[in-house]
Amino acid sequence: MEICVNGVSKIYGKGESQIIALDQADMVIGETDFLSIMGPSGSGKSTLLHIISGLDTPTRGTVTYNGRNIHRGSDKELSALRRQKVGFVFQQFHLLPVLTVRENILMPLLLDRRKPDEEYLSFLMEILGLKNRLDHLPGQLSGGQKQRAAIARALSAKPEIIFADEPTGNLDSRNGKEVMELLLAIHREMKKALVIITHDPRIAEQAGRQFVMADGILREVERL
Repeated sequence: MEICVNGVSKIYGKGESQIIALDQADMVIGETDFLSIMGPSGSGKSTLLHIISGLDTPTRGTVTYNGRNIHRGSDKELSALRRQKVGFVFQQFHLLPVLTVRENILMPLLLDRRKPDEEYLSFLMEILGLKNRLDHLPGQLSGGQKQRAAIARALSAKPEIIFADEPTGNLDSRNGKEVMELLLAIHREMKKALVIITHDPRIAEQAGRQFVMADGILREVERL
């Protein structure tokens, strides 16, 4: 799996009201990369993540997965790519309150009409510490448990890459540390590419490659 981002821009409005949220971003993500992206609020980090993951479309430029332009096909093809190849972990947990933890985790598979791999799911529940919480509703979970459930949902379809947008932003320091340790373990042991947006330099420094954003401009940090 290789993702190539070439000259990607996102522009809102026209004339004097025009806003350049993303300005000609370039990056390549390999199949075992761990990348972090830092920058102030409004710098374009989430916009970039949404475009790379297929949640949004660029005004200019291309995003290719293994040489295929993901924004050139149909909406159906793009939705299939998001369900099958990409896992999302957001600051907000986005768990459906009327579904159990297990039902929330299985949602990507159900939408794709795929049968769950029970052995794989059992493995996920073990490493994420959710085996005793599968029949609970999200309202019965702590913040850390909700984010673990969100991570399990992101992994349930065996994606090639995980995009995490401020995954510790709504957690206290202890739960935030545990969630990051889990994401790092998943990256190492399951060989998943991982892209994390964060405001925390301690998290960013753990990445193999670091990027910073300011005013829509993406720059890779040279490491000594």
